[in-house]
Order: sequence, then C-alpha cells, then structure tokens
Amino acid sequence: MKLIAGNSNKPLALAVSKALGVPLTEAVITTYSDKEIFVEIQENMRGEDVFIMQSTSYPANDHLMELLLTIDALRRSSARRITAVIPYYGYARQDRKFAPRTPIAAKLVANLLTQAGAHRVLTFDLHATQIQGFFDIPVDNLFASPVFCEDIARHFPKCLMVSPDMGGVVRTRAMAKRLGAEIAIIDKRRERAGVAEVMHIVGNVAGRHCVLLDDIVDSGGTLCKAAKALMDEGALSVSAYAIHGVLSGSAVESIMASALETLVITDSIEAREDILACPKIRHVSIAPLLAEAIDRVSEERSVSCLFAEEAVVLKRV
Repeated sequence: MKLIAGNSNKPLALAVSKALGVPLTEAVITTYSDKEIFVEIQENMRGEDVFIMQSTSYPANDHLMELLLTIDALRRSSARRITAVIPYYGYARQDRKFAPRTPIAAKLVANLLTQAGAHRVLTFDLHATQIQGFFDIPVDNLFASPVFCEDIARHFPKCLMVSPDMGGVVRTRAMAKRLGAEIAIIDKRRERAGVAEVMHIVGNVAGRHCVLLDDIVDSGGTLCKAAKALMDEGALSVSAYAIHGVLSGSAVESIMASALETLVITDSIEAREDILACPKIRHVSIAPLLAEAIDRVSEERSVSCLFAEEAVVLKRV
C-alpha cells in the first residue's frame, strides 16, 4: 500500500498514515507563478496499490485539479490500482438540475475522476447517496455515524435527535436507531439559495436536550435558525453535529451568536484558525475509521460491515 496526501488536509492524512503504520509517499504538489499546478511523485509506483487523500474543499477547484493531476501522474507511472480517498466530495450539492440551463456538477466531477484514471473512490457521507450512481467505478460511501454515536452517547446520553430538514430524516433516523433515541423533524422552506426559513417542528421537543444532525454546515444559517426554533418550543438545550464543516463567510460568528451550545464537526475538512479558536466548535476525528476502511479495501475485505445498521436503514427507505 502507498499513501499520498494532497494539500487540502495534511493533518488528516498524517493521522491516517500513523493509524495504518504506513508512511506518506514523497510527492511534490506545487504551483507555478501563474497558479498552474505541478505534480511529481518521487517514489516508484509501478504495480502499487495507491490511495490519494484529498478533500475538494476550499479552494475547491485547486484541490480538485491537484487530485486529477495526481491520479494522472500515478496512471502514467503504472500504478496497479488508484483509489481516490475524498473525505469531503465537493460539488455534491449540485446533484441535479435545480433550474433550466444549470449543470449537474456532481456528475461532471465523477466523470473527471474516472477519466483521469481512478479505479475506485472512498468518500464520507455524500450529500446525496445517488451520486454513487454517477460513477462507472466502485464507490464506497462511508458514514461518520460510528464516530458521532460514540461522542453523542458520552455527552448527550438522553437526547432527542432532530433533523434540520426533511432531506436529513433518513440520516437522523439511522443515528437515532443506533442510539435508541427518538427523533423530531424541522419543516422549513428555502426561499432562495443559501437562505432557510424555519416553519414548524414535527415532534415534541419541550423539556428535551436536542441534538441536530446534518451532513454539511456551510453558512450555518439552517442550524442557527433551527436551534432558535427548538429553544422557542421549550427545548432545554440544543447542540449540533455536522460531518463536513465548510463554515464559509461569517459562519463562525453566526454560530457564536446563536442558541447552539456546541457544534461538533469532523476533520474531513481542515479547520481554519478561526474555527479552531471558536469555543462553541469541537472536532472529532474520522482518521481511525478512514484508516480501517483503507486497510480493508487494500486487503479486499468488506467495508460495508463497518456501517451495517446504516446500510439496512437506507435500503429500507
């Protein structure tokens, strides 16, 4: 096995490398003065099983291009198998046509990865599970729920799991099933992109410690408004868990000013300094889970058994 780290999330790559006991392969990934990206693998790759770890987070286009060029370099170096490990799959929110004359960017990115030479993709909690069908190569869509379940059980043993919108009900139900918890749903209407308006809550939240669950927190608007709505309905406290902490723009300031007690995110995206300094934001690592999945893929063992309960719930829905 060979591990290569792009520039998007070096701390996560180092943590995975340590967990596997496999050093990172020497590689140069840099830019010229005109921002053109250059990649050079500095070790022999012929016949190797190679895993490239790269999230397509901000700056999304640069990190995506780094990944594509690294895949191409490995293909031309006669690597036996190339697996793109993408903890955060960018452009996943553009998984269908929202209006006339708009792209399906998630499909385009899938085509680019396949044409570049990737043989397999490992990713975490795709925004829409049907994106797996956009690929003509195997895709392992991993779940962060084992990590979250352990953390929630430790900090919120008698919580009420809350989906911030109708689209997250399946994810919330799967988590609640593992925890033996009840669920509630927030019904909201999105007037325009990036703006969410909370309408009403399905379920009794009064006197409960509520835990919101989402896959991506970007501007933070949905979670902040959901937290306010829950507190207005009599919730004792509101915390939130999100797999991918994009946290763009003034998201950190919004979270600090919100009714949220805590926001817990994974390290699928490398955190900026302001995120690390925020007292309301806490991190849990997916590195051990990701390392186990990589090891199983390399040894041709089952990956789905790591997430058996989620798979059953998703299949039923």
